[in-house]
Amino acid sequence: MAMVAAFHGSGLKLADIRRDLPTSRKGLTAHGLVKIADALGLIARPVKLDLDELHHLQLPCILHWDMDHFVVLRSLYRGGAVLHDPAIGVLRVSMKEFGRHFTGVAIECEPSSHFSRQQSHDTGIREWLSNVPGLWSGLGHIVLLTFFLELLAIFTPVLLQWIVDDALPVKNVSLLNGLALGFALLVIIGATLEIIRGWLAAVASTDLNLRWSGRVLTHLLRLPISYFERRHAGDIMSSFGSITTVQKTFSTGFIEALVDGAMAVGTLAMMAWYSLTGAGLALGMVILYGLFRLMLQGRLRQAWSEQIAQTARQQSHFLETLRGIQGVRLFGRADQRHRGWANLAAAQTNAELNVQGLQISYTAAQQLMFGLLRVLVIWFASWTILRGSVTLGMLFAFLAYLDQFTRRAAALLDRLLELTLLRLHIDRVSDIMLTPVEPSGPAVATMRPEHVQSPPLLQLRQLEFSYAFDDAPVLNCIDLDVAPGECVALVGSSGSGKTTLVKLMLGLLEPTRGEIRVGGVPLTEIGVARFREMVGTVMQDDLLFTGSLADNICFFDPEPDTDWMIDCARQAAIHSDIENMPMQYATLTGEGGSGLSGGQKQRILLARSLYKRPRILVLDEATSHLDVANERRVNDAIKSLALTRIIVAHRPETIAMADRVVEVANGRIAKIWSKKTFSGRHGSTQNGQNHEVMPSFEACP
Repeated sequence: MAMVAAFHGSGLKLADIRRDLPTSRKGLTAHGLVKIADALGLIARPVKLDLDELHHLQLPCILHWDMDHFVVLRSLYRGGAVLHDPAIGVLRVSMKEFGRHFTGVAIECEPSSHFSRQQSHDTGIREWLSNVPGLWSGLGHIVLLTFFLELLAIFTPVLLQWIVDDALPVKNVSLLNGLALGFALLVIIGATLEIIRGWLAAVASTDLNLRWSGRVLTHLLRLPISYFERRHAGDIMSSFGSITTVQKTFSTGFIEALVDGAMAVGTLAMMAWYSLTGAGLALGMVILYGLFRLMLQGRLRQAWSEQIAQTARQQSHFLETLRGIQGVRLFGRADQRHRGWANLAAAQTNAELNVQGLQISYTAAQQLMFGLLRVLVIWFASWTILRGSVTLGMLFAFLAYLDQFTRRAAALLDRLLELTLLRLHIDRVSDIMLTPVEPSGPAVATMRPEHVQSPPLLQLRQLEFSYAFDDAPVLNCIDLDVAPGECVALVGSSGSGKTTLVKLMLGLLEPTRGEIRVGGVPLTEIGVARFREMVGTVMQDDLLFTGSLADNICFFDPEPDTDWMIDCARQAAIHSDIENMPMQYATLTGEGGSGLSGGQKQRILLARSLYKRPRILVLDEATSHLDVANERRVNDAIKSLALTRIIVAHRPETIAMADRVVEVANGRIAKIWSKKTFSGRHGSTQNGQNHEVMPSFEACP
């Protein structure tokens, strides 16, 4: 839909549309696309048609493709169509292939009276190069040295001509020795300049890559959680990896294109000084080669785009297999996962072969065209030598300049066309850089965490949340006050919205409507980053990182408080387990905490959350893997802390520590229970006997 809106003149970027019109992770239907079109000021009309009716469509339009996604139909031509697939890029398909994928449903779009046309904000090289100190001076030195090297190369054919025409015919040994020494001096100077240039280029390239990667990673780490939930890890890795391609193309390709262009002009001028006819033949052949490259550029762009997409899919499948290796082994699905990976790897290899095939075609065409040009020039120059118009030395010099010109001109064309392909990688990185970061709050905070000594009042007012702009609310009309120092347990069936509610409280998700207040101050005025400094959390998907147990409890604090760390481990009932390990707190953990039991991981995560000295503690099934004895010890330790506690739990032992129980059902607060008669409703029955498993709670009005 962003492509269609851009065609009609909208300046909105894809990131803007994703922010303003969020979609669900479950995907979109045609009805959802119609709603998005209406929000963008477009009139969308779904139609059902056959292949022979395609020419009646108003282009560009949206097509339902392969029963699982949508593509944009840009144009039709005799025997085929040009499509834009958001996952791959531009596709050229035959009508036979078109018929295999098209489901018969299309959506035509046209601007309405309230459609807004505005200038697009594009992310280009200029924005990438901002705030890189010393970049231009370093690149300027590289360019200057490169020009000196190329000037030396221009003088070489002239020396060759002097040897052939002046030294050899008269057997002038002294002249020959002088010219040889001149050759040697040029070689030495060239080698020295090449070493200096190489080091400068390496330093500039490394610095540029480090700075760009750092900027993108800094932005990536500040993006909302929803960005990561809607993308595969392989896609994010591929987008981040595109930085290297952009950096190399700019730091080396751009400079080489500049120098190649200047050298091509210089050598062409020298050729024209020797022979206008020969220079004209060379220029004509280069233009012919450029037209051939330009003719196949669209296919190369499509092949590159498909290769990038297939590589991201293969990487995502591989990472997913590694993360789920335990389930793969337990269910005996190793062969199945291998076949899935092999199919994706084959698709990636085929895409790479398409790219290599086109590059082989370019190389063959270049060798053929410039080889024929050399034969033609030699024939023409030999004929002029027979007429006495030129000398043999001039022929050698002209051929040397011809080689330099064709090599530089071909390299210039290749670099310029590579720069057009660079858009693919810039767009992928722009998906990261143009996504708005999580709001950080005002520069001057209304409430600073270091000034808050006691747990603040937490208030939720008419909270509503939807994952997609056109979906029914997942949470609706949530009103709840959590008093300072109170323990509140959120209960309810799976999928009722408990974890979503907790994520809203923590600012991981932004409410569709309503407000969250902390100590009477709106969360937007405090800023989620500052608020999280007051909060300790243990979420269902939390992981341990590669490092020591001490590193994980302190979360890699550069100046850890060892005594406090051990105290936190005691409160989380993990200290004795750590002490019994050979390396104790220096014990190393693998990725995700491999080598530890599920209960040990949860207790280390709990110790990590306590290490922050939080005022509010949020636990989402934080003790689900603990045995009853350890859970009781942990609950008793947490209960003794002067903290506001919000607990998501199903186990009665955990719920028993709450002052109030909030039941969430169908996205709403169904009931709030206080400590009196809750066990009468939630007691367990076994062997015909009732067992009280928690203090009694009664319903609040």
